[in-house]
Amino acid sequence: MNAADYLSFADAWESRATIRTRPRRLLENDDKLIYPLSRQPLVLSETFLRECPEQRDFALVQTLYKFINDVVIFETEIVDKTARSIAKNRFAMTFPFACRYDAMTVVVDEDYHALVAMDFMQQTVAMTGITPIELPDEIELSRAIPAAIALAPEHLRSAVELICVAIAENTVTGDVAAFAKDDTVKQSIKGLMADHLLDEGRHSGFWSRMVRIYWHTASENDRQRIAQILPVFIGHYLTNDIQKAFDFHLIDALQINNATRQSLKNEMSGLAFPINRHHPLVANIVRFFRSSSLLDSPCVQSALSDYLL
Repeated sequence: MNAADYLSFADAWESRATIRTRPRRLLENDDKLIYPLSRQPLVLSETFLRECPEQRDFALVQTLYKFINDVVIFETEIVDKTARSIAKNRFAMTFPFACRYDAMTVVVDEDYHALVAMDFMQQTVAMTGITPIELPDEIELSRAIPAAIALAPEHLRSAVELICVAIAENTVTGDVAAFAKDDTVKQSIKGLMADHLLDEGRHSGFWSRMVRIYWHTASENDRQRIAQILPVFIGHYLTNDIQKAFDFHLIDALQINNATRQSLKNEMSGLAFPINRHHPLVANIVRFFRSSSLLDSPCVQSALSDYLL
């Protein structure tokens, strides 16, 4: 895909962007879940169900707070940064104005998603009376992207940043879609996810096209250098160190005895997915590599062989 072939989605943004079209979502005081059980294995563990099932809602509310915190970090510190650099023409390669305009809509959308997420946290605290425990100040991408960029020569650092953010934006879209379909969860939370998904579907396509445009211009030598960095990024991205630390912190906040606390930590320690082709997010990552045309390159196929089915 050439930069000259790029078609802006400005009209679609004006007519469909959630900041343009959605009313404020208000949290319902009903008996539906505030967060899916399937996304917090702690509350489904044998020890939890036996020893402290009455603390389920506390654990789910805290996990929602962590999810909201992750969204705010992802949108404002990671996606916003890269989209803004494209929009303001500070990227290593020059994109046409249509690309830069669309990049600015991504900035607006992502900052709005962060605002809505913060609104939901305020509403949840007000309704439940449960205040957040200490939340992480970074997400996996906060470590994974700098680790990948550090391996790149100066002239490729923007390109590596672009590809890493594009991978993440395409991965999170599938994750949000699963959340939006969960009928056990409060309608406002599902609506929040559906709104997010509507924008993220547009964003994931945008990032894929940005990468296609860049990859079309990259030399074979630069492609090979980037290909070698991709597995390092994926390895850092798919770790669960931050999630595990949060889960342990959450266990420490439960009203339980020390024996139960240790049993819960033992159960949670064994839940990490292996970082290989069987990891649940890898299918989304590989789908991005296909849609962005990176996987057409033999050097990328070779570098990612451990993740390809």
